[in-house]
Amino acid sequence: MAEPTVGAGYARGLLELAVSKGAARTALAERSGIELADLEDQDARIPFSKYVALMRAGKALSGDAALGLHYGDDVDIAEVSIVGLIGQAAATPMEGFKQLNRYVRLIVETDNEGDGDRFQMKSRYGGLWMVDTRRHAETFPELTETAFAQFVSTPRRLGLTAPLKAVHVTHSDPGYRDEYERIFGAPVTFDADWNALQIDPAWAPRDLARLPKYVFGVLSERADALLEELQTSKSVRGRVESLLMPILHVGEANMDTIAGKMALSRQTLFRKLKAEGVTFERVLDELRQRLALDYLNARKVSVNETAYLVGFSDPAAFSRAFKRWTGSSPRAMREQRLAG
Repeated sequence: MAEPTVGAGYARGLLELAVSKGAARTALAERSGIELADLEDQDARIPFSKYVALMRAGKALSGDAALGLHYGDDVDIAEVSIVGLIGQAAATPMEGFKQLNRYVRLIVETDNEGDGDRFQMKSRYGGLWMVDTRRHAETFPELTETAFAQFVSTPRRLGLTAPLKAVHVTHSDPGYRDEYERIFGAPVTFDADWNALQIDPAWAPRDLARLPKYVFGVLSERADALLEELQTSKSVRGRVESLLMPILHVGEANMDTIAGKMALSRQTLFRKLKAEGVTFERVLDELRQRLALDYLNARKVSVNETAYLVGFSDPAAFSRAFKRWTGSSPRAMREQRLAG
């Protein structure tokens, strides 16, 4: 199973907070194993393990033991993830809660993927609770701290309140209980049997939207595309495609090369692709087809340049393949696009 990942924007937000508290940017990158260039694209992904290392490096280098809690309280999630913007475009807190569950993987993936919604509303002890169902949360409690602090701090930034009656967390008291009580404004129970916030039921139907309704649709469309990309990257096919793309034009797009990059034998890669219902040859062929259509539709490169970019040294061979894909020659399609 592929390692969980974190949105690069989310990781960058944590790094910038640590820097603002005195940590050196280069030292944070070195200790976490993160290339700073990898954080430039907000929608890119970094391994979850590197985010954990970044959090721990940030705490050590900034001297802020409560950095995870402060990240949720001090940094607007809308500045570091599209999910925060979608929340601001939701009509009510409950609608925002629904969209959070739908897109939370774009912020951070956890070890309970496939187990249903990560955040759930449950009745217990005579009250309504928002429960974080993440497994083994006590091994990295900072993620719970950040998520819960964001839950109460985001409405405050919008001029609303998310009245809490109690906070339960499975980890032990980290030594800054006062900060918990300041941020949450409610009694905190450590070493609890779940991670949950008791909320006022009157909070659910309140008006929330701070962005026009049409923005919600635009943001959701983009988030759906990012989710699809994330899901594809988890498949063997997706990993093969991501490794093929940068080497298509250099003549090394073969199964042995990709198997080596994945630290697999040729036979193991064959079996893994077969389990997904494809062969290496089919993945390569369909990737070339998709990219060729993209290049020609963009009208920025010639037919011969397109042939080179998708891995054909012989333009005639590319033309034959293109006609097999589309029923038309690449030149005829390009001329049709230019005429349109």
